[in-house]
Amino acid sequence: MSTLPVRPNHRRNRARRILVGVAVVAVVAGFNGPALYRYGSEQYHEYKINKPEYKAANGRWDYLDVPAGYRINSIHAALLHTGKVLLIAGSGNNQKNFDAKKFESVLWDPETGDFKKIETPKDMFCAGHTQLPDGKLLVAGGTKRYEKLQGDVTKAGGLMIVHNEDPDKPMTLPAGTKFTGKANGKTFVSKDPVLVQRAKKVFDPETGEFLRTEAGLGRIYVEAEKSGKKHETGTEDNYRVHGLTGSDTRNVYGIAQKLALDKKDFQGIKEAYEFDPVAEKYIKVDPMNEARWYPTLTTLEDGKVLSLSGLDEIGQIVPGKDEIYDPKTKKWQYTGFERRFPTYPAIFLMDNGKLFYSGSNAGYGPADVGRDPGVWDLEDNSFEKVPGMSDPDKLETSATVMLPPAQDQRFMVIGGGGVGESEKSSKKSRLVDLKEDEPGFKDGATLDKGTRYPSASLLPDDTVLVTGGSEDYRGRGGSNILEARTYDPKSGAYTRVADPQVGRNYHSGSVLLPDGRVMIFGSDSLFADAANTKPGVFEQRIEIYTPPYLYRDSRPAIGGGPERIKRGASGTFKSAQAAKLRTAKLMRPSAVTHVTDVDQRSIALEMEKTADGFKVTVPKNRSLVPSGWYMLFVTDDKGTPSEGVWVEVP
Repeated sequence: MSTLPVRPNHRRNRARRILVGVAVVAVVAGFNGPALYRYGSEQYHEYKINKPEYKAANGRWDYLDVPAGYRINSIHAALLHTGKVLLIAGSGNNQKNFDAKKFESVLWDPETGDFKKIETPKDMFCAGHTQLPDGKLLVAGGTKRYEKLQGDVTKAGGLMIVHNEDPDKPMTLPAGTKFTGKANGKTFVSKDPVLVQRAKKVFDPETGEFLRTEAGLGRIYVEAEKSGKKHETGTEDNYRVHGLTGSDTRNVYGIAQKLALDKKDFQGIKEAYEFDPVAEKYIKVDPMNEARWYPTLTTLEDGKVLSLSGLDEIGQIVPGKDEIYDPKTKKWQYTGFERRFPTYPAIFLMDNGKLFYSGSNAGYGPADVGRDPGVWDLEDNSFEKVPGMSDPDKLETSATVMLPPAQDQRFMVIGGGGVGESEKSSKKSRLVDLKEDEPGFKDGATLDKGTRYPSASLLPDDTVLVTGGSEDYRGRGGSNILEARTYDPKSGAYTRVADPQVGRNYHSGSVLLPDGRVMIFGSDSLFADAANTKPGVFEQRIEIYTPPYLYRDSRPAIGGGPERIKRGASGTFKSAQAAKLRTAKLMRPSAVTHVTDVDQRSIALEMEKTADGFKVTVPKNRSLVPSGWYMLFVTDDKGTPSEGVWVEVP
């Protein structure tokens, strides 16, 4: 078959077409160069992070596939001893959900990938929670009323203190009770019922002679009957209570200070529930004595739970009225003394039964009250301050972890920022060793940027994953930090690992899963753009971080063994890799919100090799090892951890 010769004019036409094509490509590239560059960069980045050697050194982030019907504004999360994760939104910081009484919780099973909606009886948005000795999760407090910013408040309102001078009977005033000022003549209406205790008779302790009565008190939020500035009050006044008869008209009255159109903060509730991981439902228990929004619940050495701080039913900081929940009786009792903290204070049980307050908190409360770190003795209410914090004005929205092993009693405070909507943020990590004769904070390794809202999860290889956060308040100015790193308590150094794909700030947290991965959830940016012009949208995507240790060739496995080991006792487990095992530990499951997790701790165990496995011994100290369920992990000679096996310490 012959070929026709190419004539010169055909060659010129072809050359012209090629030149035109090149010119068109050049013009298109000129217009779309950045897009092409981004596309190429993204393709290369995806190629890079999927290389086995990269994952082995840095780990990997993946999105959790959450079906549309189960995507909620997760603000709280807890790992249950069934291996499932309870995600709680309540109303999810969404006024429309609150008004519609749409309260949500979802249960996720990491093993099967299944999701289940859980009926949620009250608005648990911004509640407190902790693991109980029997494996249930105690959830207490939440939202009674959403905040109203100044300018949005149309009716003057505030706190009314109701007095009852009758020593023979308490008085209950229903919602809608009217109070009229004796001097100002203005009428205000209560929003909820209030119980006013009977007056207390006071006697001379020596003679027994009656001295006086002290009025019983009740606190209630009231609003003006009508809208407008003219219904504000400027000074204290006594108020007549409508609807009373006889001696009650003299004995029961109200006293209020300024009732105005000022900003009204969130208001808390008293309700408390236990979530049963087996029945997978909330069980109502006795309510707290005080309403609380943003409280911390801390487990004590006897298995009881201390509830403290929070905003009360009128939106004020609970004035130090701490109370204790007894899981056996399901009832609450005041401690009998007062100590004031800002909301969500990071308060940990120490190995001597005392409590350590790191200074970390989530906001709300005076800048000069209850913010100093220290050791609190519940026996006598003494509080010994721990000095040395180099930036004490930047502890709000910081994270605190009890570094592994828990026996060392070393704590690290990570990042944080100024009080309220401050632009200040800290890049510091501060360390304190409470075993020292005179403990004091010292600065440790630093982060790359000032970081508010960092999430911190203990890992079974004795490192800490620190991820997320933002430089400014609630990610303002596009300041989310897409970085993650691990901290090694032995070397005192951070190591950068793979970067997360989603920015996380306010209302975020992280949870260690039994398979050694970490789930990170939530984020509630104030704005959706760097220019701060578009309102933020709650982040419903959930990411899973797979650490480098899960990309090694093999990992140790734990076989049959006891499900229950008493303190001071031992348990024997099987493992085909027994000869290579180096460490064993019990890790308490997380219950986290607002990057505050006072439950998580990693307790080193004595380990002996056996013919076909190993034997571990649980420490005797119940303050070190609170009763409850734990994940048992072992690590091999490369530091690779096994999957966690659930063990109950009764």
